Amino acid sequence: MEAGVAAGAEPAAGTEPAASEAEAGTEPAVVAEALRLLRIEPSAAGEPSPGRAGDAAEPGSVRAAEPGSRNALRKRRRWQRVLAARRGKRRQERQRRRARRAAGDGNGDGPAAALGSGPGGPGPPSLRRGRVPAALATERLLQARAAGPRLCVDLGVGGGMSEKESGRLASQIRRLYGANRRAARPFWLCLTGFAAGTPIYEQCFRMNDGFERYLMDTTPESYLDLFPLEAIVYLTPDSENVLQDIDPSKVYVLGGLVDESIHKQLTLRRAREQRLQTARLPIREYMVRAPNSRNYHCETLAINQVFDVLCTFYETRSWPAALRAGVSSGKGYVLPDTADQVETPRSATAAQGNALFHGEELHRQGAPA
Repeated sequence: MEAGVAAGAEPAAGTEPAASEAEAGTEPAVVAEALRLLRIEPSAAGEPSPGRAGDAAEPGSVRAAEPGSRNALRKRRRWQRVLAARRGKRRQERQRRRARRAAGDGNGDGPAAALGSGPGGPGPPSLRRGRVPAALATERLLQARAAGPRLCVDLGVGGGMSEKESGRLASQIRRLYGANRRAARPFWLCLTGFAAGTPIYEQCFRMNDGFERYLMDTTPESYLDLFPLEAIVYLTPDSENVLQDIDPSKVYVLGGLVDESIHKQLTLRRAREQRLQTARLPIREYMVRAPNSRNYHCETLAINQVFDVLCTFYETRSWPAALRAGVSSGKGYVLPDTADQVETPRSATAAQGNALFHGEELHRQGAPA
């Protein structure tokens, strides 16, 4: 490195001032070289650095012949692309934050205006797919705790679940709680039969981050010991009674059960033994069976799907909208207006198949023997 500097400095022979000038030119060159190695400065690409203009101008310069300069240039360009990508991500994140703040500001005149006005009022639109400010969500949940309605998950019914089934139920509880936090008119949630040492207890704390900070009641006691019998409505798909409305003075109980072996009427028998009111969602009254290859039609929903139906109806007062939100087409039930859309592609496919078959027959008849 020093030899290259000396070759480009052209000192005058036998003069002391020329030697001092060479030393003065060497020091900034050493600094520039150190910066190039540590920070990949532009000098690594062959550009002249301060104090070395003559070094870059010479065609036989050592710097121009270094193969490491090309590698440094590639590294520098790659690092520039990384920085540009990071700046783009930060810009997109700022835009998303502005959009979320704009959506929150446009939800009403303030936090008080965004609260539900009771089951009879129209209610504000739900921010189901977006985030809700933590203070607003907490205020809504505490209001539901004071004025209802209440939704209780009976974990005592699933004592025989496997570890896999308990994990699926814990995941459904997480989805249910998240949907309740985003709801404009939330329920107050309660987990009964939630005893330490049970599989569902362990799975809830293992799978759900921050579960201990969930705004809901958890107790090892039974709902029979917490609420009056006349206020309890056990929701089961096997009930003969159709749920017509949601009463804030009632406590709606869901069976906390993920049963892959499909024990039918388990929750109905449990409610009858305890002499409780029962009800089912009006799936048969508002939906129709959709044709499918398996001929599968099921009214049994996961607890988070049942909650989506209840919460949407509590906000919109519309059972078709509520059932559309919670009942997936995989259950074999669709709304009547959707059934026409399902039938049309099937009919078109069948007609196309008949046309192709008819064309093949004509071709066979017209072919020479």
